[in-house]
Amino acid sequence: MKALKNRIILDYQELQRIVEAHKVIGHRIVCTIGSWDMLHVGHLRYLIRAKEHGDVLVVGADSDRGIKIYKKNDLRPVIPQEERMEMLQYQECVDYVTLVDDINEEGKWQYGLAQILRPHIFITTPESYPPEQIEDIKQFAEQVVVLPRQAEKTSSTGIIEHTVKKHLDALLAQLVKKG
Repeated sequence: MKALKNRIILDYQELQRIVEAHKVIGHRIVCTIGSWDMLHVGHLRYLIRAKEHGDVLVVGADSDRGIKIYKKNDLRPVIPQEERMEMLQYQECVDYVTLVDDINEEGKWQYGLAQILRPHIFITTPESYPPEQIEDIKQFAEQVVVLPRQAEKTSSTGIIEHTVKKHLDALLAQLVKKG
């Protein structure tokens, strides 16, 4: 396992200096962004596949505020942003983690991380951005790679909905027994 120096870099200017140093020595920079709420096998497979596209993987974690806006749901995220970033830094394939909070009131990312880092490759999924946003991202990255979902049956939303349904079914069954 990698030594965990401080791999969470919240200051974009500091992260930019680090990434530029990697570029000087010839490293290919890969960047991706997500909510990473309730980290599961699909997330980890995706991060491993993302890292395969370059030498240094920078992972943006959406802020709690941003997730509430674009998910249009006050119940998400389940895991607070500090803990989601900490979980990401423990993943061997992840080199640096940062917070992404430049999401407007309509839930659209404003590309701040991509503009500053100018990664060689930006990794996304088909569901993450509409085609016009993919085109916008291409202004800041040499290449955009769209990976398919990495888990057929597992998603954070599915886990949450299944768990809540099981608990509600159990509570209902108890109420029916008592009634």
